[in-house]
Amino acid sequence: MSPLSLDLSPDLFPALTEAQADPDGPGAHRPALRFGDRSLTYGELAATASPLAARVAEAGRIAVWATPTLETAVAVVAALLAGVPAVPLNPKSGESELGHIVSDSAPTLVLAAPGTQLPPALAALERLDIDTSAPTTSLPSPGAPDPESPALIVYTSGTTGPPKGAVIPRRAIATTLDALADAWQWTGDDVLVHGLPLFHVHGLILGILGPLRRGGSVRHLGRFETAGVARELSEGATMLFGVPTMYHRIAETLPDDPALAKALARARLLVSGSAALPVHDHERIAQATGRRVIERYGMTETLMNTSVRADGEPRAGTVGVPLPGVELRLTEEDGTTAVKAYDGETVGEIQVRGPNLFTEYLNRPEATAAAFTEDGWFRTGDMAVRDPDGYVRIVGRKATDLIKSGGYKIGAGEIENALLEHPGVREAAVTGEPDADLGERIVAWIVPADPQSPPTVDELADHVARRLAPHKRPRVVHHLDALPRNDMGKIMKRALTHD
Repeated sequence: MSPLSLDLSPDLFPALTEAQADPDGPGAHRPALRFGDRSLTYGELAATASPLAARVAEAGRIAVWATPTLETAVAVVAALLAGVPAVPLNPKSGESELGHIVSDSAPTLVLAAPGTQLPPALAALERLDIDTSAPTTSLPSPGAPDPESPALIVYTSGTTGPPKGAVIPRRAIATTLDALADAWQWTGDDVLVHGLPLFHVHGLILGILGPLRRGGSVRHLGRFETAGVARELSEGATMLFGVPTMYHRIAETLPDDPALAKALARARLLVSGSAALPVHDHERIAQATGRRVIERYGMTETLMNTSVRADGEPRAGTVGVPLPGVELRLTEEDGTTAVKAYDGETVGEIQVRGPNLFTEYLNRPEATAAAFTEDGWFRTGDMAVRDPDGYVRIVGRKATDLIKSGGYKIGAGEIENALLEHPGVREAAVTGEPDADLGERIVAWIVPADPQSPPTVDELADHVARRLAPHKRPRVVHHLDALPRNDMGKIMKRALTHD
């Protein structure tokens, strides 16, 4: 698919529109959403979401209490049909963070599943419970919104201050999902299974809106379990979306679960995202199932930027090539000089440009301006190298994962992958700390496979030096019981501190 063929029409869900126009047609009876034993066909979804869309059409902005339920999916679809921006709220957020998001985004109502207890931070908002029992007739949707109009306001993790609301236009959702359809050969015949939260890009936009845009279906597990994955893939699901912690659990379970291995072998596509999947887990899954997990790369502000293609080489440790319509470049430390070398070694910051980008940070014009170069490239803050064939390998975040040691620029990610290949390492994170001689020295934070007999610093240093290069070996090793992680399973490196 060329960038020019991406559909920028206001209609995000053609199959839903078709079902609404012809409630007795075959398309209306196709399965759309399933959460556990609760499900909606396209006809039922249209008949459920369109009256809700009519009710919220004049709401300005709405908050959605984004539990992993059928109600959350219906609420977001209704908001998109109405052309009203939705603010997905993480049910695990603390009072302070929720208070900031509500104050910053100023929604007029909050949509929630009936019976859900909402926290005090939402007490001042009018509440509207979502009824998923479809009425007998659907109502006409409000007028078609402009592709540039806001669809979602998704709040970032706030690692350097309060969370910022990324305003995501309809145009970005449509182009990202269409580009992924091209890269993954994603069609209405696909059935997606996932157990991701629904308050972020991966779980909500890719995992719920993606199947609906294709006219396919999604089966949400409610809560990730390997048994649920095996069941759904054995019963007709074709795709699995997950994050590295999920695939790690799969890799750990596979040796003792032949039914899981058989089910995964049936899948058309296994996709991992949100953080790098360790090469060790890639190899264990491939060996047990004959299927390769492919990775993609995106973030809240950009939606999806790159992916390994379904018809491409599923190369472990890479996030593939830029998606249709997305421009990607690596830059030197000055943020403007492009890295020309595709040598798999030269590290630069990823900058992207294209129709997949967000519009702005809500109420933060200074932050918005700082995020872009003068010629419109978004500064991702992610560091990467590019292989000779253009494949992108991310080596870490500029703020926490770029280590300058002995005159070298080193990405923490490749060292972490090397450490995870050591049999004595269960989990690994790598940071830098000041060193009078080297500038920074490499520090490894290890969860040992056997806490009674952890690998020594010399053993791990030699291991990394043999696999990568001597200057990339860790100089200090800390042993931990567990690594600090957020809701998405990403390691929170700022929480790694010395005793």
